[in-house]
Amino acid sequence: MPELNKANRQVCDVDIRFLATMAPFLDFRKANTTTVGLSGETTYAKAKGMNAIGFPDPIQGTMTIEAQVYPYKLFAAMSDGQVSSDAVYAVTDTVVASTAGELDLNAQNGTIGAGTVFVYPEDAYADANAQIPGTFSGVKFTATTASDIQVGKSYKAAYLVTKTSGVKRVSFNNNKLPPDYFITMKTADKNENGEMTAFLMTAYKAVIQRNFELSFSSEGDPATVSLTFDLMVDKDENVLDFVELDDEDTTPAYTFTAVETTTGKHPVTEGWYELSGYTYIRSNDEDPVEGKTYYIRSAE
Repeated sequence: MPELNKANRQVCDVDIRFLATMAPFLDFRKANTTTVGLSGETTYAKAKGMNAIGFPDPIQGTMTIEAQVYPYKLFAAMSDGQVSSDAVYAVTDTVVASTAGELDLNAQNGTIGAGTVFVYPEDAYADANAQIPGTFSGVKFTATTASDIQVGKSYKAAYLVTKTSGVKRVSFNNNKLPPDYFITMKTADKNENGEMTAFLMTAYKAVIQRNFELSFSSEGDPATVSLTFDLMVDKDENVLDFVELDDEDTTPAYTFTAVETTTGKHPVTEGWYELSGYTYIRSNDEDPVEGKTYYIRSAE
């Protein structure tokens, strides 16, 4: 039987692993565009000025991921692959005085740096000539001259907060170098009979490019993150594989979300599911059964 022609119109799921250990880094399934490209030049020996003998140069390639919906951990791929749980950041807050000569600042569940607190009248923020001198301890700023802070009036306070919980941080510096990654991109081809076949692209050694740009705007399209990996040769001289899996089930994976409001609904008509042991099955209930949880199925 002749091999059927195939076509593709499905973005890849991306499995990224640390090459050194093969431990998973990220299973990413929200990309909008994934690309793979290879290039290889040829150097020619000429005879009478014409190309006569060709010498293929080593191939070079890239993998690219573009996404508008993504996990925070995606940024770590451009650093050393690690996400820290501490951070320092700037806060500018408007504070209403409840006690003459004093302001209680919001530490945002962190610690305010004592030497980083600057207080101004509300209408003179960052004006060095209007800065209110004082001391700071804990969360309380005390003006040197009590009359500088009056009860009921608003003031601008600027300070740095250090947090060690409830925060994530990815650092970019010359000491944090990206690791090498082993990447598998997976999509599904459709043949002339309408059958789906899994198609994989495996990069044996991928090194992320550290040049990137993030643009944030209140208009137009949502922000897009783009990652580009250079394809390298691994220790066994592998670069890139294309793999077709004829025997893999390409049926989409599903998630099941509990229905919040069942009043006035008909489970069998709505196409809801119910849990039977460890398996979700289509419900045949005409009307909701009291105490039973129904689920809506959606593809990942």
